[in-house]
This record gives sequence, structure tokens and C-alpha cells, in this order.
Amino acid sequence: MLDVRGLTVAFDGLPAVDAVDLSVPDGEVLAVLGPSGCGKSTLLRAVAGLERPDAGTVTWDGDDLTRTPTHRRGFALMFQDGQLFDHLTVRRNVGYAQRLRRVDRATVRAEVDALLRLVGLEGYADRLPRTLSGGERQRVALARSLAAAPRLLLLDEPLSALDAELRIRLAADLRRILRDAATTALMVTHDQDEAFAVADRIAVMRAGRIVQEGPTAAVWSAPADPWTARFLGCSEVLEGDAAARVLAAAGLPSAAGDRVGVRPGGLRVAAPGPSDGDRLRGVVVAVGLTPDGRHVRVDVDGVGVLDALGGPGWTGEPGQAVDVDVDPVTLARVGP
Repeated sequence: MLDVRGLTVAFDGLPAVDAVDLSVPDGEVLAVLGPSGCGKSTLLRAVAGLERPDAGTVTWDGDDLTRTPTHRRGFALMFQDGQLFDHLTVRRNVGYAQRLRRVDRATVRAEVDALLRLVGLEGYADRLPRTLSGGERQRVALARSLAAAPRLLLLDEPLSALDAELRIRLAADLRRILRDAATTALMVTHDQDEAFAVADRIAVMRAGRIVQEGPTAAVWSAPADPWTARFLGCSEVLEGDAAARVLAAAGLPSAAGDRVGVRPGGLRVAAPGPSDGDRLRGVVVAVGLTPDGRHVRVDVDGVGVLDALGGPGWTGEPGQAVDVDVDPVTLARVGP
């Protein structure tokens, strides 16, 4: 198990990583999720041994690696650009680590073939990297990292260079590949969809510190504070009567002091229906188009202006009265 305690890395006296504690049990994938400049890549480099910490420890199975050189840690680091050798074939890229260890040619060939099957690139062994798509290059880079049989795989924004549609597809494949290979991994990313698609647990980072850590579903449904809720996709964080009204409309209980994060995809507008005491009603303020459908700004009675989506077949315009349906699964209970 990777165990990081009190890790601090400073540049010119300013901490980029500030007393970070985290752990990654064997066989799990932990994603450190945060905005650009929060220190997550510096944290990854410190775990890899590429940055010397000013304080704290990095241990593996109880062995202190804090001063151990990078090449002796048994970790593999995969960068966002893959860093393939463009003059070598896919087979030679993937088998590079085994050849450095002087593994015999037949064994290397069998291991490379197995890894290419794992990442879905059978038949690509003799191709050159420049003939591959961005997603295929990243699969080759992943296979090469796994070929080193690392006890920990470090992933630095592994899918950020890809277009949005490919990133979503490859994120699901990456999770399957890591599970099938029983790989322990630490990933850093600014993309919440990528983190939730790949990781077993999430650690949210802000200004060099970990502000929340836990299973992906728990972090998504119960952000630690309003900043974390907004970073995880909540367009509004409601309190008091507004929070109580939204919870009631979702069929959920409420209590004094509740704070509720509302995600636009969890609210759907529709033409007014029969009167219902808990139903949210309001007036459309603005309408636009998004990849998910018609984006609606609606002034909800007793709540305020919220972002929502138009329901199936809804073609309303500003000024129209509407009902607002709430999907309880998308709401977040926000901490203090």
C-alpha cells in the first residue's frame, strides 16, 4: 500500500503541496481531482521521486521511499502525452522495459502480445506510433507502463490531450484495463468525469491541500463544502427554505441547516401539470442549446433562479410558466 503522510513541497518558499495525507490500498485506483495549479501534478511527481519534498514521507508497505531514487521505487509514470518512441514499433515501445532487464526475446514477445490484447490493440504490434490515433497512442503508452510490472502506476492527466468523446470512451476502457491487470494506481486529473469513470476513490485537492477523500459515490453525493460542490458540477448550493423546498420536491426529508447542491442535469422543466404542494413551479428566464438538450434558466418560486434542462419534447420560451421536476439522485448534501 502507498502511504503519504504530511507531504509538503515548496517552491520559493510557497507550498505547492501542503501537508498532504493520502493512501492507496493494493489493487485500488485513487484519483486526485482538482483545478489547474492546485498542486496535484507536483504531488504525483513527489510520489514518483521526481520532486524532493520539504517535509513528510512516502512509504510503500511500510518502507520509507522518501529519499529513494525514482528508478528504485518500482513505480511507473505515464504522462499525458504518452512520450512514445516514434522511431520504434508498437511492439518495441511496449517491450522496452523488458529488454532493458534483458528478458529473453520469446518471453518479451508473449508478454507484449498479452498486453496489446489487454488494451485492445491486437494486430498493431508492427505499426509505428505516428500512424496511430491519439487514443491508440495512449493505449500503447499504458501497455508500456504495465509491461514494467509496476507495484504502483502513476497517471498524470492521462486522457487530457484527447477530444471529449474519445476521452469518455477511453476512460471506461482505462478502468477495465486497470481492473483486469489488478493494478494499483494514483491518477491526477482536473476532469471530474474522467476521475469518476476510472477511480475507486476520489481525493479533491485545492490550493495544495486535500479537502475531501472517499469513495467516488460518497464524494459525489456529499461534497465537503460549497466550493467542492461547485467544482463537482453543482450550479447552485441552496440553504434554508430554498433547500427544504428542493428536497421536498425530490421526495427527500430535510432538517434545519441542510445545504443542497443542485446539478443542472437533475432538474427538468415541463408544461404545468396538476397542482401539487411539493411541486416546484416557476417562469422561464432564458433558453439555450447544449449537447445535453435545451438549457433553461428558470426562476423557481421560493427558491431562486436555477439551471435546468428541457424535458422530452419541451419547446418553451422565456416568460412561460413551467413545472420543475427534481431527480433526487443528482442532488448533493453539502457539508459545512
